[in-house]
Amino acid sequence: MLLLFYFLADPKPKRIVVAIDGPAGAGKSTLAKRVAGRLGLTYIDTGAMYRAAALWALRQNVGWDDMHRMEQLAIAADIELSPGRIQLNGEDITEAIRTPQVSSGASKVAVIPGVRRAMVAKQRAMGERASVVMEGRDIGTVVFPNADVKIFLDADPQERVRRRLRESRARGEDVSEGGLAEQMKERDQRDSTRADAPLAQAPDAIYLDSTRLTEEEVEEAVLKIVRSRVTNGKDFS
Repeated sequence: MLLLFYFLADPKPKRIVVAIDGPAGAGKSTLAKRVAGRLGLTYIDTGAMYRAAALWALRQNVGWDDMHRMEQLAIAADIELSPGRIQLNGEDITEAIRTPQVSSGASKVAVIPGVRRAMVAKQRAMGERASVVMEGRDIGTVVFPNADVKIFLDADPQERVRRRLRESRARGEDVSEGGLAEQMKERDQRDSTRADAPLAQAPDAIYLDSTRLTEEEVEEAVLKIVRSRVTNGKDFS
């Protein structure tokens, strides 16, 4: 409550960037949404942006390995994010980007340097317009290396698979635990070994293992970190 008051009390509040990185299934999206809601900040799901690019390519019959055309699509994509929704070129694609096919495509287009450059430019523009909580895999290392707060959220691989399995089945997807585990293992490998902006913990990021923590406990831990940065007089510019 004190943190939210801090942002509401100042008619010209200083901009703050909270960067949350980590592997798939660690709980980044849930955490980022909760923290953004508590602080009244804008939540940016960068993974959804790559999914949007993959979906558009799929609809345009552009191969996800076509680096030149994928870069062109990423640059041209008009992506708008609002609480719980994402629009691509004026169309709400919130549900359309959550299919297994698009998820697979997103991890493939995300390794294309031109696509990443285009998305990073869009993400930085969002961060320049408002205070944000942004989650992804390279926010604290590439997108906002000078972010005010950096969190690297992790969890045991088996726990990450269990979480993603619950999410998939809640959406009605017919997936097996073994198949999902293999997909996530491959995704982790691609993310951590790609030449451009690989998944890595920033040197000044705070490591947080969420394996045995509830969502509420993870949220409170991060809010405590943000609170320490706000109340110690740090200049958010």
